[in-house]
Amino acid sequence: MLRDLVAGFAAAEVEPRAAAHDRSGTLALDLMRKAGELGLHGLTVPAAAGGAGLDATAAVIAHHELAKIDPGFTLAYLAHAVLFVNNFFHAANDEQRARYLAKTLSGEWIGAMGMTEPGAGTDVLGMQTTATRRGDEYVLRGRKTFITNGPDAHCVLVYAKVDGKITAFLVDRTCPGFSSGPHIEKMGMRAAPMAELLFDDCVVPATNRLGAEGGGMVHMMRNLEIERLCLAAMSLGIADRCVDVMLRYSVERHAFGKPIAEFGQIQRYVAESYAKTEAARALIYAVARSVGPDRRNRVGTDAAKLFAAPVGKEVADNAMQVLGGWGYCSEFTVERLLRDAKLLEIGGGTLESHQKNLTRDLTRAYAS
Repeated sequence: MLRDLVAGFAAAEVEPRAAAHDRSGTLALDLMRKAGELGLHGLTVPAAAGGAGLDATAAVIAHHELAKIDPGFTLAYLAHAVLFVNNFFHAANDEQRARYLAKTLSGEWIGAMGMTEPGAGTDVLGMQTTATRRGDEYVLRGRKTFITNGPDAHCVLVYAKVDGKITAFLVDRTCPGFSSGPHIEKMGMRAAPMAELLFDDCVVPATNRLGAEGGGMVHMMRNLEIERLCLAAMSLGIADRCVDVMLRYSVERHAFGKPIAEFGQIQRYVAESYAKTEAARALIYAVARSVGPDRRNRVGTDAAKLFAAPVGKEVADNAMQVLGGWGYCSEFTVERLLRDAKLLEIGGGTLESHQKNLTRDLTRAYAS
C-alpha cells in the first residue's frame, strides 16, 4: 500500500514538474507539504507521536519509488524526512518534540542537517564549528557547506564541538546570528537546492541542545545508517527507471531492418543493467530489515551503498548509450538521471569511506 501511495504521488504530482525544477534549481515546497499530508515525512516516527510507526524498509520504499521519477526532489525529501525528522525525533526530548515535530511532519517547516564543513566532510572529527555555553544559551561559531535544503530550511540539526566534544543542536531562523548563503549551483540533484549555513555568534537556547554535551556522535552514527540505505534506494530507483527506458526503446527502435534489441552490443547493456539492478535490490531490502533505532548494521548499510551507488550511475550511462542521441537530450529523462546519479557516490559518505569502514569493521570481526 505504501509503495502504491508513493508511486501514485510521484507519477501524478512530482513527474510533471521534475524537469522544470531541475532547470530552475528550486525546491517544490508545495509538494513537500503534500508529502506531509500523505504522512510521508514521519514514516519512521511512532504513531503515538504523529508518525506512521513504520521502519527502515518503509523509508527505503519511499525513496526507491520517488527516485524513479525525480531523484532531486527525493534528495530534498531525504534531507527533511531522514536527516532532520528521523534524527530529531530519536535525539529530542518531549518538550523539543512538542515545539518542532508537528510542523516538520506536515512539511510547513522544512528541515536540514548541518554536518559537512568547507574543510571537513568525511573527516567528521575535523569539524571546526564550536558552541560555547553562556548561561542559558550557547553561542555557535562556524559554517556548514553543501547543505541540502539550506536555502529553504526553517530548522537545522547542527553538529558543533563543545570543549572538543561533538554535540547536536537545533537551530532555527529565529536564532540571532544564523543565516544561509546563496544557492550553490551544481551538476545534478538540482531540484534539491543547497547552500552554506553561517553561524556568526549564533545564539541558541540551551533548551535546543539535543541530548547531552558530547552525545552528538551517537545520534550522527545511528542516523547515518538509515541515510545510507535511503541513498542506496535512490540509486536503485534511478536504475529501475533507466532499465525500463532502455528496454522500451530497444524494442521500439529499429536499425538495419530490425529492433536494436536484437544486436549483441545492446543486449549486453540491457542484460548487465538488469542483473546489477536486481542484485542491488536484493541487498538493499535485505539490509533494511536489520536496521532500526535500536538495531545497528553499519557493515550492511555501508555495503548496500557501496554496491548500489555505482549501479545507478552505470545503468543510467548504459541507458544513454542504448538511446544514443536521444539519451543525450532531455526528452527521455536519462540525461537528468545520469547527472543525478553521480552524487550518490559522494553524498552520505563517499565510496572510499565505505571501503574504509567495511575493511576496518570486517578485519576487527575477523581478529576477534
